[in-house]
Amino acid sequence: MNRHTLLLTLTMLCAACTSTAPAAPDTPSAKQLRLATYNTSLYSDDAGGLIAELEGDSAHARKIAAVLQQVRPDLVLLNEFDFDDAHRAADLFQQRYLEVPQAGGGAALRYPYRYLAPVNTGVPSGLDLDNNGTVGGKGRERGNDAWGYGLHPGQYGMLVLSNYPIDEKAVRSFQLLKWSTLPGALRPVDPQTGKPFWNDATWSQLRLSSKSHWDVPVRTPLGTVHVLASHPTPPVFDGRERRNAARNHDELRLWKEYLDGGDKPWLCDDQGRCGGLAADARFVIVGDLNNDPVDGDGRHDAILELLEHPRVLRYPTPTSAGGEQTGLAYAEKGLVRRGAPQHATGDFGPRSGTMRLDYVLPSTGFDYIGSGVFWPAGDSPEAKIANGSDHHLVWVDVR
Repeated sequence: MNRHTLLLTLTMLCAACTSTAPAAPDTPSAKQLRLATYNTSLYSDDAGGLIAELEGDSAHARKIAAVLQQVRPDLVLLNEFDFDDAHRAADLFQQRYLEVPQAGGGAALRYPYRYLAPVNTGVPSGLDLDNNGTVGGKGRERGNDAWGYGLHPGQYGMLVLSNYPIDEKAVRSFQLLKWSTLPGALRPVDPQTGKPFWNDATWSQLRLSSKSHWDVPVRTPLGTVHVLASHPTPPVFDGRERRNAARNHDELRLWKEYLDGGDKPWLCDDQGRCGGLAADARFVIVGDLNNDPVDGDGRHDAILELLEHPRVLRYPTPTSAGGEQTGLAYAEKGLVRRGAPQHATGDFGPRSGTMRLDYVLPSTGFDYIGSGVFWPAGDSPEAKIANGSDHHLVWVDVR
């Protein structure tokens, strides 16, 4: 038995002795908050496809709901939840899945407050953003020329669910912020020609956020918490110019700029209000940020700057038995990652392996209580509900 096999065996034995599901009260606690993020993969390539799925009996949605019923976060961001103007998908998911006890889940779960809004994915730009000589087209070509990659407006949207009231008048969104306004923006360059990938006219129009960046203030018993929600583009699916890697980097850097303070007349939201987050504001950065601190194709300095930002709380990295088990299994096959396997938040197949892409980063001013990734060991009964997405829910408890 080699070292990796031995470690895998010990991990499975240890995981069988403990439950992955964190203990959670049935009612919100005034003394602490459970904060979470979950890339649910509740999207469709067809407009209205998610609504149709949820109107039926979606085994996928039942698994996602079961995980949420197990963990029961007070505030949670759902990534990759298709947006529709009538909010029909959000209604269906709440009423037909969360509010119905699911097999493997817990008691019915009702969130009295939520926030969702349009995103850039799938919205036609009218520009040739992939430089293939045409604008729009079909399938992936159409998606590549949208403000954010998507096959229809609202694909891969975002949804914030909350046990506590949301101050909707104070919400700030940065869907329309121009990439070129970010100081030191990484304008992609074709390394073979040494010229910018986009001409000046196109570059000046590009939006920074591939979906949107939201500041959603929530009035909790611990005071107002600013939920800083986003889902930066994956740093792949591009060309030698690495335009998606550059965009991912700068989408993350937007949050750094937002936290840094100082005079920022360029940092104006879609409502026309300029400047960053108040110096005394408490917050939590949540989302599938598509950047691992050491592995994968992302420019890691961007995520490291967030993790090490002086306004971000230092706490032990969330872990799971399932992530460790899966990472060690890949290592047995020769796919070795530099990051600790127990820190991974998703399994992205035999070519990419496991990585840490999903984050819950509370601000200083909170006390850390506990955290985890809902990724049970493979032989756990809870594993049956944990495979609804290639990502896993990450949660952090604070007081």
